[in-house]
Amino acid sequence: MRRLKFKNRAYGQRGATAVEFAIVAPLFFGLVFSIVEAGWFFFATSAVEQANAKAARLIRTGQAQNAKDVDGNQVYNSQRFYDEICKVVKAFGDCDDTLTIDVARYTTFQQLADDTNAPVCRDADDPSIQGTQFNEADYGAQSEIIRVRVCFLYKPINPALGLRLSTDDNGRKQMISLAIFRNEPFED
Repeated sequence: MRRLKFKNRAYGQRGATAVEFAIVAPLFFGLVFSIVEAGWFFFATSAVEQANAKAARLIRTGQAQNAKDVDGNQVYNSQRFYDEICKVVKAFGDCDDTLTIDVARYTTFQQLADDTNAPVCRDADDPSIQGTQFNEADYGAQSEIIRVRVCFLYKPINPALGLRLSTDDNGRKQMISLAIFRNEPFED
């Protein structure tokens, strides 16, 4: 019996390389997509935190309480405050379905500690939940203690890969950002 000889040994290896790639490719791409999902999640978390910090600063420094338009109306009403946070987080989902903001004021830290209410988050099953859970009086006066809670419902890009986050019935993860501070002295 006569053996076939290949002029180029690499020619015989081409099929084996394709089979190896077919075995390894799903694992490789799964790992890459999981890393992208985790990065996007942590980016969204950071954006929600920064949006809350930026908006809380408006209250802490008295800008939200004192900014008036030419007609003497308060500039930072609850909707405008909501819009300030929405500008940052809208890249991760529609604010009308995903963003809830709660501002509360307290005169003592004991009052704050006694308030054990869970954050309110929007829910597609309950359309009565509004995006703003406060009014302008909740911004408080000088030296009052303020709590700003932001709840953002994050929808994972691919729930099968990545962080395997616990989600609600609609496949969304609650991101809750909290800022507690005492208002600075500011001019009324």
